[in-house]
Amino acid sequence: MLLGGLRYLLPVIEAAHRQGYRVVTCDYVPDNIAHKYSDEFHNVSVIDKEAVLALAKKLDIDGIMSFAVDPGVETASYVAEKLGLSFQGDYEAVRILQNKDLFRRFLAEHGFNTPEAVGYETLEEASASKEALHYPVIVKPVDSAGSKGVSRVDSSDDFDRAARLAFSQSHGGRIIVEEFLEKEGHSSDTECFTIDGRLVFCSFSDQRFDDRADNPYTPAAYSWPATMPETAQKELRDELQRLVTLLGLRTGIYNVETRLCTNGKPYIMEVSPRGGGNRLAEMLRHACGTDLIDAAVSNAMGGECREMSDPVYDGYLAEIVLHADKNGRFVRLDIADEMKKHLIETDLWVKEGDAVEGFKGANNAIGTLVLRFDTRDELENAMADIPGWCKVIIGDR
Repeated sequence: MLLGGLRYLLPVIEAAHRQGYRVVTCDYVPDNIAHKYSDEFHNVSVIDKEAVLALAKKLDIDGIMSFAVDPGVETASYVAEKLGLSFQGDYEAVRILQNKDLFRRFLAEHGFNTPEAVGYETLEEASASKEALHYPVIVKPVDSAGSKGVSRVDSSDDFDRAARLAFSQSHGGRIIVEEFLEKEGHSSDTECFTIDGRLVFCSFSDQRFDDRADNPYTPAAYSWPATMPETAQKELRDELQRLVTLLGLRTGIYNVETRLCTNGKPYIMEVSPRGGGNRLAEMLRHACGTDLIDAAVSNAMGGECREMSDPVYDGYLAEIVLHADKNGRFVRLDIADEMKKHLIETDLWVKEGDAVEGFKGANNAIGTLVLRFDTRDELENAMADIPGWCKVIIGDR
């Protein structure tokens, strides 16, 4: 059973079919694209734990995942625990990872580097504290992904607006306000994998943003290998292993966000027991040949995972998250001729005339490009001027 119906599930469905399994998808959006490729669809909300559990029992499933679908991860863990199925960790451990409030508290209690953070359940409660905060701060829902509802706030004048936005995107009606950490270089958002509690695959990326986007905190591009210093990568890898051990995590894939900050300290920002969105596991297959999706499916079905090791990269890989800079209708995608020799994949999700929205969150992406370069300089030159060679042409509605 796969929770959700986003296109990021398509390679998971393909891997499951290759391994000989029947795939059931479920959510409350029948038109989602993954349902067209699964063997069976059920209209059940992925955040309704008991409804999903009842369906799982009825169908007598053998495995469950919420790949790239953050709202369904707790539910998948809950169902797996109730039915004795394979999952990355116990339900309580997964709850800690999935709730930003609980996760920050856990990190602080166990001596990890973590930003100061406070959680709130009501707008009134949050607003009452705004004058005492040390700005800038980041305001976000405790339980949403894809940068939805996330804002940087530089003064108390803008706090209530940001808090309302965060509450509107929170499934459980709770937000977190945390100190703003100035990063050194690029933050990292990529995939890791554990086998029997051992962190066997740990990758780091350069996560890049579009400052002109409606939401400048939504990732707009990625590249591998990371430019983060090796010393910081090693410290983060050691700390991730310590986290895995403390939480008693077992086998499976994780989407991990980390950063090195200007204070010289590396931080684990998020660890979610699922594959990431934006095709990150697929990008790593391009970048180093390791098939994390195949391993994740095998593990979910109770099979053994082949031993793996940290990535060795084949050149310099970039992923561009295609998006519109305004609401309108898609006209065309223009790629400069000199960049086409580096292009190894174009995945466009819209056609001419389709309505598109400005880039407020990952759900507003309209496709991806994958490029490979021979040198770091070639990669960095391309990443420095993406709008100069990659133009998404948008017309009026």
